[in-house]
Amino acid sequence: MNYFLKANKNLFTYLLIILIVIPIFGFNFFISIVGNILLLLFLIPLLFLILVFIGFNFYKSKINTCSNCGSISLGLSETCMNCGANLENISKNNQLDKKPSESTIEVKAEEVK
Repeated sequence: MNYFLKANKNLFTYLLIILIVIPIFGFNFFISIVGNILLLLFLIPLLFLILVFIGFNFYKSKINTCSNCGSISLGLSETCMNCGANLENISKNNQLDKKPSESTIEVKAEEVK
């Protein structure tokens, strides 16, 4: 019997804790703990995906394409690294002060007979 207690000390300790804690707190306590752990295991990756999505959209808004050579830059420099063209004009064109009619395409509907 003494060997059994030494060999399974961790199992015996956990069983003793469970047998003491279950009557005091009840099964609802353990169900809520397991539910919260599973909720965290689901929500932490979801939160990570949301942060990645926000970061991707942040960097996507900083990307500028040179109108002269077509190279892509992160918008940290004022000139194109490839051809040396001025990129400030590009960032001014991307602002939201444009009229909607300048950036939309007019489409006329025709009836098909």
